[in-house]
Amino acid sequence: MAIVGAVVLFITLVVLGGYFLYRSLPGSAGGGVVSEGAGTSADARSESAKMEVLYVKVVGDSSDVLVRIPGGDVLSDVTMEQGQYVSFDQPSLDVTIGSPDAVEVYVNGELRDISGEEPGYTFTAEAP
Repeated sequence: MAIVGAVVLFITLVVLGGYFLYRSLPGSAGGGVVSEGAGTSADARSESAKMEVLYVKVVGDSSDVLVRIPGGDVLSDVTMEQGQYVSFDQPSLDVTIGSPDAVEVYVNGELRDISGEEPGYTFTAEAP
């Protein structure tokens, strides 16, 4: 009976260790999730996400999106395809957009037109 308990404890520790290792990887912290923008419930989530500190939606073919806490962790470093979006609600974020003409960017719920900027455009988004 003690052996069964030890095996169950070992499996539990391995699962928890794997979970926390996954959460510590770059791009998996900070609550930003790349989501598809199709469907009614996704559209509702997209609308509420626009009110966060940062919301980026790809309206063109694709764009690289790098989001990090200034001087700290990388929250997202992905190539997003058309219809995908990501949002974050941290107080301050450094953002780099690979293709500014392919995205819509909302900062604190307000559309920021970056379509005329050069590729690799970088800016800081801060909570009000």
